[in-house]
Amino acid sequence: MSTATTPARTDLGTREPLRRTRLAHPAAFVAVAATLVLFMAASSAPSPLYVVYQHDWGFSATTLTVVFAVYVAGLLGSLLVVGALSDHVGRRPVLLAAVALEAVALGLFLGAGNVTVLAVARVAQGIATGAAMTTLGAALADLNPAHAPTRAGVVNGAAPLAGLALGSLGCGALVQYAPAPTHLVYAVLLAGVAAAAVAAWLLPETSTLRPGARASLRPRVAVPPRLRLEVLGLVPVLVASWALGGLYLSLGPSVAVAEFGLSSHLVGGLVVTLLCGVGAVATVTLRGLSLGRILTIASGLLLVGMLVTLGGFEASSDVVAAVGTVVAGVGFGAAALGGFGTLARIAAPEERGELFAAAFVISYVAFSVPAVAAGFATTSFGLHPTVVVYGAFVAVLALSALVVQGVRARR
Repeated sequence: MSTATTPARTDLGTREPLRRTRLAHPAAFVAVAATLVLFMAASSAPSPLYVVYQHDWGFSATTLTVVFAVYVAGLLGSLLVVGALSDHVGRRPVLLAAVALEAVALGLFLGAGNVTVLAVARVAQGIATGAAMTTLGAALADLNPAHAPTRAGVVNGAAPLAGLALGSLGCGALVQYAPAPTHLVYAVLLAGVAAAAVAAWLLPETSTLRPGARASLRPRVAVPPRLRLEVLGLVPVLVASWALGGLYLSLGPSVAVAEFGLSSHLVGGLVVTLLCGVGAVATVTLRGLSLGRILTIASGLLLVGMLVTLGGFEASSDVVAAVGTVVAGVGFGAAALGGFGTLARIAAPEERGELFAAAFVISYVAFSVPAVAAGFATTSFGLHPTVVVYGAFVAVLALSALVVQGVRARR
């Protein structure tokens, strides 16, 4: 990566001069985006492996749901406690700590031989991911070039989806075709984390030191009063899109095996990739539209895509279900672009960490709570009725988001 070659200077909004050992802002922006993709890829990598763990260790769907839940508990706890910390102590220290904890989590995955170690690894990974997401999202907004004001919003929308897609597909491929399926993927991710540590060390600091770091650790979700109405209008589409993501990451591979007879681990990873990968492409494709129009498109496509997918599910047609997933994936990406693009536009620099933390809390509650409930419901009522009810729930959420966007447009 290129380094800064200009004399040491202090940029507006930074607390230390850019030295020759620090990355120049364009390279820093790329490094931050790549690190966000890496964290999200690592978070989705275990999804195709759950079937392998279940087969090897013989645990139930309820236990699998608990493993999923503890990851989200760690992530949400991290968002609530350290979500605003980088606004006070700087982006680099928080990011370096998150990278170090992610390395510990991956080491635990490598050595995992039972459900207990797997759960501990997922908790540590959740904490690391929560700290990294808010810090990286805020850093992208800090580093956003003046000549491309929407770039941070696009990357904040596309990078998490791209990471989820790459993690699931890459892990599925390694599990299907490579040796040591429960180890190799984590070794590859550890190498990526080592590179991320170097990049984090070289990043320029983009946040000023502010008092109140200790007070910021009190668990809370706060949105500045002047932004509350704007954020409230984003809630329905964020909830609908991330509830859809929770459906695919928690039950998608199981549905592929049990309902469509697609037993390949690669296909299990592809199920998630079809939703999230299409979503990542959509964020880039739709970036030239107004944010209001993007949010309306997102709501409509989430509704149509979910209904088509349910139709394919009921008809046992994997082709129809795949078409519905692609349509919903475009809606997923549009929701991320419109939602996080709006946040990047409206937030002042000193508000970014806290505001992105609040948005991620909303998103991951929507991502996790229905998915955890679905896991328990699968054990009690079976996979098929659980997926139908979950899908109908997402469709209702998408319809409500479409109504809200219509009201916002008229106003």
